[in-house]
Amino acid sequence: MNKNKTLLPRQIGDTHIRLLRIYKTVIQSGGFAAAEIELNISRPAISVAISELESLLKMKLCHRGRSGFSITKQGEQVYESSLQLLSNIENFRSEMNAINTDLVGELNIGITDNLVSSEQMRITNSLSAFKHRAPEVIINIRMIPPNDIEMAVLDGQLHIGVVPDLRALSGLCYLPLYKERSLLYCSERHLLFDKEIDAISDSSLGQYDAVLPNYQQPIAIKLQQKILKATATSTDREGLAFLILTGRFLGFLPVHFAERWVAQDKMRSIDARHRNFDTHFSTITRKGGRENLILEAYLEELEKTL
Repeated sequence: MNKNKTLLPRQIGDTHIRLLRIYKTVIQSGGFAAAEIELNISRPAISVAISELESLLKMKLCHRGRSGFSITKQGEQVYESSLQLLSNIENFRSEMNAINTDLVGELNIGITDNLVSSEQMRITNSLSAFKHRAPEVIINIRMIPPNDIEMAVLDGQLHIGVVPDLRALSGLCYLPLYKERSLLYCSERHLLFDKEIDAISDSSLGQYDAVLPNYQQPIAIKLQQKILKATATSTDREGLAFLILTGRFLGFLPVHFAERWVAQDKMRSIDARHRNFDTHFSTITRKGGRENLILEAYLEELEKTL
């Protein structure tokens, strides 16, 4: 290998950063078509940008064509390095804000799905207060699974996350946020909907098909779900609702999320006294992270809601 071979110029400018941001979005979106919406630029423009980056780096980053979109091994390495570089740029910007004391930059948040309907509205209210306090800050929200949120906060891609309390990682700080009650539901199409059931045995309940979440949950919750006849799974709560509404499945949903269908008599809870569990949610931030005035300002507004 030629050790003197230079892939990038000595000075990386805005043009190079723009190409890397486009590339990051293409990978995270899973292809050019989805990235077109995210970036708000045409597919040919995205293709030109990726080709320009490949030419600059002298390597093939991804395959695109009739066979679909896929990333190369070199492309994976470039993607990981791009995440680190873009994160460092944002950290630098935050540090400059700390010197300047003006709140200008970005706040990157990761949130578990379907918390928006919670009556407590702590995220919504704190974001409203924060935007009033720091109107120049750009707020970016990513709705991703809890494990991905934890990893993104740890490696600096996200400033803060909202996750269920499933485990405590040593590299994270936790701030209790919500307690969410879930009940067992069926839809108006289900055989149990019109039956008056204050209590139902485990064996009777186990006769009906049920949809269960396939993401990580505490043992206490799994014990509640163990009695059900699991014939379907979902990666999120919206997927659970889709299948419950078919009338073919029972399933647990957060009360605040299911309320819209309960109010319309399209869902009802089953044996709410015994078939329930609570999930606790916390915000997470990286322990020992660098001073970030934007994050500190948002945490101040969030703590006011508690």
